[in-house]
Amino acid sequence: MPEQRARTYHRNRVASTFSEEIGAMLEGELSDPRIAESYVTEVVLAPGGKSARVFVAVHGSEEEEESTLAGLMTARAYIRSQLRDRMGVRHVPELTFAIDRSKRMTGRMDELLGRMRKRDRKREEKTPKAGAPATKLSATDESAAKPLVAKQPVAKLPVKPLPLEPKS
Repeated sequence: MPEQRARTYHRNRVASTFSEEIGAMLEGELSDPRIAESYVTEVVLAPGGKSARVFVAVHGSEEEEESTLAGLMTARAYIRSQLRDRMGVRHVPELTFAIDRSKRMTGRMDELLGRMRKRDRKREEKTPKAGAPATKLSATDESAAKPLVAKQPVAKLPVKPLPLEPKS
């Protein structure tokens, strides 16, 4: 049975409110020195509303990420009580924190794609263009250029069997 639109809308609204409130707490209300400069990227609320996963992006090294995660896991009871007081609800879901590395991975992917484009540009500069005068390539250039040439498929021709000569 499909889920009702109102329920999905309510869950998304609650998740965005959690994101805003926890983000405000991260900006200055939590006094734990282990928690580095960070912000909430996403809150995923379970369908039943009993648990929520809070994704946090940390500005800093991996050690700071680990210490921030440990500090947030320690402070989650305090965060839940503050959410209960601020939102005026009876039940606040069980919070689980996770480090969001999607921005870092996006940066890494952009770096790799940039390297690939740069390599392709270098290859295009080395291969002669149609209509351009052919230049003599050195032995190292020839070996580098060989993999760039696409091999054409060879058409198979019918083969006639050779007549066998009788042995005498």
